[in-house]
Amino acid sequence: MSVLEMKVPSPGESITEVEIATWLVKDGDYVEKDQPIAEVDSDKATLELPAEQSGIITLKAEEGDVVQVGQVVCLIDMDAARPEGAAPAAEAPKQEEAPKAAEPAKQEAPKPAAPVAAPQTYATGAPSPAAKKILDEKGMDAGQVSGTGRDGRITKTDAELAAVPALGGNSLTATGARTTTTTKLSVLRRKIAQRLVSVKNETAMLTTFNEVDMSEIFRLRKLYKEEFAQKHGVGLGFMSFFTKAVTRALQMYPDVNASIDGDFKINYDFCDISIAVSGPKGLMVPVLRNAENMTFSGVEANIKDLAVKVRDGKITVDEMTGGTFTITNGGTFGSMLSTPIINPPQSAILGMHNIIQRPVAVDGQVVIRPMMYVAMSYDHRIIDGKESVGFLVAVKEGIDNPVEVLMGGNERKGLGL
Repeated sequence: MSVLEMKVPSPGESITEVEIATWLVKDGDYVEKDQPIAEVDSDKATLELPAEQSGIITLKAEEGDVVQVGQVVCLIDMDAARPEGAAPAAEAPKQEEAPKAAEPAKQEAPKPAAPVAAPQTYATGAPSPAAKKILDEKGMDAGQVSGTGRDGRITKTDAELAAVPALGGNSLTATGARTTTTTKLSVLRRKIAQRLVSVKNETAMLTTFNEVDMSEIFRLRKLYKEEFAQKHGVGLGFMSFFTKAVTRALQMYPDVNASIDGDFKINYDFCDISIAVSGPKGLMVPVLRNAENMTFSGVEANIKDLAVKVRDGKITVDEMTGGTFTITNGGTFGSMLSTPIINPPQSAILGMHNIIQRPVAVDGQVVIRPMMYVAMSYDHRIIDGKESVGFLVAVKEGIDNPVEVLMGGNERKGLGL
C-alpha cells in the first residue's frame, strides 16, 4: 500500500509553527490532488493546505492543534480507488461503531450517583477540591451546578463559570439566556495581541491630530468617477488620494519613513504603504510596494486586488511582509476619532475617520463642509514633534488641495484621463 505522509509546508521565512484552523474534509474522505483539505493559521496569515496526491485521507491532527512546520498532519492512501459517492462507504461503519461501544459505559456509570426517575435541573456530581473551594467562595451549593466532568463531577471550570443566583430569586426559575461560549484565539489573533501590547510597552508612542476638508475630493469624484471607472476598470476612492498625500509627505519628512533596529535608525528611500484591511480572521495589512511611483488608478487597482485576497483568505505572507508606513481607515466603521497603534517595526501610522458635514469658517464665513479628523501616531524616539506635526500638515495640504498639490495643477492628467 502506497501511503503519502503530508507534512506542514513552510508558509514563509521565520515561521516555525502553524495552527490547524479548519479541516475542509473528514477522516476517511476521498480527496483529489490539489484539493484544499485544510486552513492553517500562522502568525501572519491564514493559508490553504492542498492535497499533494489523490486518495483516502486519514487525519493525524485535530482542529486547534498547533503543529510544527514539517510535522505530519495527515496520511493519503494513494492506492485507494475513487468511490462513486462523496465519501467512502467502507468508512461509515467505523465512525458509527466507536460511539456504540462507548455508550454502555456512559449510561451505567451515573446510576449509583442519583435516581434518574425524576428530571433534575442540576447534576448531583461531587465537586473536585478546586471546584469546591471556588463554590465555597461564591457561597453556592454543589447541587446548583451542572457538572461536565466524568460521572457528572463538577470541574474547576464548571465552578468558575457557575453564576451566583440573584438575591431573593430562585435560580431554578430564572429567565433569560445565561450561556457563555469559550473559544480559543487563533494563532493570528494571538500574534496580533502580542504585537500590540509590545508596541505600547516598547515605544514612546504619541498621537497628533488634524482635520482635512474633503470638498475637493468629493468634487473630483463626482465629476470624474464614471470616466475614471470606464477607462481604468476601478473606482476612484478616497484611499488613492490619501496614499498619494502620504507618499509625498514621507518624502518631505524622511524620519517618519524610518524604523529602529537596536541602536540604529533605518531610513528607507522607498514608500511601501501598508493598508489595514479587516478580514474574516482579523486585521490584515497588505503592502503597496513603491507606492510613491503609483498613479491614482494603480493605487486603486492594487488596493482592490489585495482587499479581495484578504477577504477570500488568499493573501500570502510575502504580500503582508515589510511596509514602511501604515494607513488605517476606521471611518468605514463609523469612527469619529481614535489613536491608532503603530504597526511594528514601523514608526508611524495614519488613522482616517468618518466624514461629517460640519460648519467651518472659510474666508470669514461659516460654511458647511465635509470634514474628517485624521490622527498620526508615531514613535517619539526617532520622530520629533516638529516632524510629526509637519508631516500631518503636509497630508492635509494634499487632501485640502489635491489638484495643485498632488496633480500638478491638471486634474484630468493627474487622474490619467
